[in-house]
Amino acid sequence: MTKTPPSASSRIVVDLATLLAIREGGDPVVWGRIRAAQLFAGRRVALFLLTSNIVAMLAIAFLLRGVVPHWQIAAWAALVAAAAVWVGFRRLATDHRGDGYASLRQLRHTIWDGFVLALVWSAVPVFFCTHAPTGTTAGLGLTLAVLMAAAALAMAPLALATLVFLGYLGVAMAIQLAFASSFAAALGLLLFTGLLMVACIHRARALIMLRASEIVLDDRNETVSLLLGEFDGTGADWLWETDATRRVVKASPRFAFACGLDPASINGLPLLQLLAGPSWETGEFDTALRTLAERLKRRESFRDLRLPVQIGGEDRWWSMAASPRFDDHGEFYGFRGVGSDVTEQRASADKINRMARFDTLTGLPNRLMVNETLVKAMADADRWGGRYAFMMLDLDRFKAVNDTLGHPIGDRLLGRVSERIHALMGVNETCGRLGGDEFAVVVRDASDAAAVERLAERIIASLSRPYEIDAHTLHIGASIGLAIGPRDGRTADMLIRSADLALYRAKDAGRGVFRRYEPELHVQAEERRILEMALRDAIEKGEMHLVYQPIVETDSALPCGFEALLRWTSAEFGCVSPAKFIPLAEETRLIGPIGAWVVRTACEEAARWPSDMRIAVNVSADQLRNPSFVTTIASALASTGVSPERLELEVTEGVFMHEGLGATQILDRVAELGVRLSLDDFGTGHSSLGYLSRTRFSSLKIDRNFVRDAACGVREAVAIVRAGIALATSLGMATTAEGIETEAELRALRDLGCTNAQGFYFGRPMSAENARSLANRGWKDAVAA
Repeated sequence: MTKTPPSASSRIVVDLATLLAIREGGDPVVWGRIRAAQLFAGRRVALFLLTSNIVAMLAIAFLLRGVVPHWQIAAWAALVAAAAVWVGFRRLATDHRGDGYASLRQLRHTIWDGFVLALVWSAVPVFFCTHAPTGTTAGLGLTLAVLMAAAALAMAPLALATLVFLGYLGVAMAIQLAFASSFAAALGLLLFTGLLMVACIHRARALIMLRASEIVLDDRNETVSLLLGEFDGTGADWLWETDATRRVVKASPRFAFACGLDPASINGLPLLQLLAGPSWETGEFDTALRTLAERLKRRESFRDLRLPVQIGGEDRWWSMAASPRFDDHGEFYGFRGVGSDVTEQRASADKINRMARFDTLTGLPNRLMVNETLVKAMADADRWGGRYAFMMLDLDRFKAVNDTLGHPIGDRLLGRVSERIHALMGVNETCGRLGGDEFAVVVRDASDAAAVERLAERIIASLSRPYEIDAHTLHIGASIGLAIGPRDGRTADMLIRSADLALYRAKDAGRGVFRRYEPELHVQAEERRILEMALRDAIEKGEMHLVYQPIVETDSALPCGFEALLRWTSAEFGCVSPAKFIPLAEETRLIGPIGAWVVRTACEEAARWPSDMRIAVNVSADQLRNPSFVTTIASALASTGVSPERLELEVTEGVFMHEGLGATQILDRVAELGVRLSLDDFGTGHSSLGYLSRTRFSSLKIDRNFVRDAACGVREAVAIVRAGIALATSLGMATTAEGIETEAELRALRDLGCTNAQGFYFGRPMSAENARSLANRGWKDAVAA
């Protein structure tokens, strides 16, 4: 909650209790200044009050001569003189300036002034008037009445003391008259005393109102002078001023409120001590406070100086501005300044700065902060001739977790990952999150390359340990690319690029490893970039084409279909291997449009074949991530008129590693169109009966390595092939042996029960024209030819 400081311009309400200092007024700061004005007014009439008491004492002594023994008069006169001097010195001991602050206690203590004077003067009616003749008594009464009237006027600012004096003395005189049976005179005296007391109250109230108006005017004048250009202090919350010794003077109400102190206790305090707070005793000052001390010492103007202060045990931030003040003779007499509490603004700025430099999910430095840290590390290393390092981390299998279990689990997993990485960091390393599942580590001193590599290994080992999140045991890993400067990069961008290339190399090496940057990686990356540019235009330029490899029935040796295989003949690079450009197309997300072209072209060719001849097309996992893939298949079938059962889509078991991406759902929708599905490369390491039970596959293709080994009689291969064929048969699926190259291999797979075969033994991939001719003539005619 924001505190609103009191304003001197608040409306002043003066009731009798406040006037007599029985209770505090509305605004303690303003009333503190008003009380100081009351005491100052009493100080100004101290000598007049002393003189009037001495003169009245002499007049009374003159009237009592010959009536009262001289020793009594002398004793009483000594008491009156002592009381008057004591009261006079008490008044003179108050602050000689009227613009300070006074407490309720100070004003309440003035009651003793009125009480002591009333006590010594009441001796006149109580002891002396009873023995004096009527004429002398009248003179004594008149003298006391004049003294009371003088006190009512002179001591009116100190209303409490004055009312005590008037009331005590008036009542004493009235009682003496009553005892003398002068009841009318007693009543008249009480009325006179009451009038004097009312006059005193009105005069005191008028003084208070006048001083309140002066306070408002002074505050406005100071503020206006600041706004007119003495300081560029727009938005300042309070004013402050020091004398030549750098002590606070004329502390404004807002300044006192901001300090959380009694205004009266601020004046006279050294400004630096006030701002230093508890650290004043220890001497452990903030740098900004030392800067302020230097400016004050040199008598230099300053502005926008941010200082940490402690108010009531709470840490705050102030913004200070001031300039030195000189009199008409050029003599320095202090500083005058403005200040404001900027704690909230600083907190907002710190929050914005943190949001700009730290990751909100993990709390680690973000990409900007990592880059700044790397730039600083490089600058320091260049200055001292050292080396530095940068690691690029990418989490393995994180996307599968995120897509399968949802983003909340994925976010918590990232939090656990960041904790493990941060725990491995020393004073020489800084880790951060670049975005997604990418992290980075900056090593400021990489003079020991082996130690940097050991750190990379520890990170991989730590991140590869299982994670327990919401009853889920999660297994992921990490791949790291390492670049060490200045050899691998003299700028931050170059070093990051080198680490990124090394990371690609680590992923290609099978993930879960780290790789150092090598210069040839830049050459490979440039070649890849140029190849990517050419691949983007390959379809439009007509450089892509399909070749077709026949699939035959093992029993009849007749063709039952063809597999469409993509080829690229580049005008710049010549014939590019599919093993090279297919992964590139998947990485650059070009596999979508290329795959759609392949399906459409293959269906157009199949439309020219006999109606029982199928066409098989390979589909990558990236294609199955796109929900529009089903529309692409349906559109190709509709536009070419090919019946759905003639189209067979071949997917590898690796597709199901991304099951969270919806591969199974996409394949089910394709199967609902009537399209056949084939599980390619069965048995190569990811096999699971769950794939076959959850997805409506029509056929199963056995990898050529198992085909070759089974034909050679390798026991394990024979067992795997026999099990696969038996599984397919039980599920009503056909089986296709890939890579048949010899009669022996064909005979072995036929004996094992394989229904279809494919390989160079039956024909190499051929052009569309040759495939069309072969499909229309039949396999027997082709063999005879």
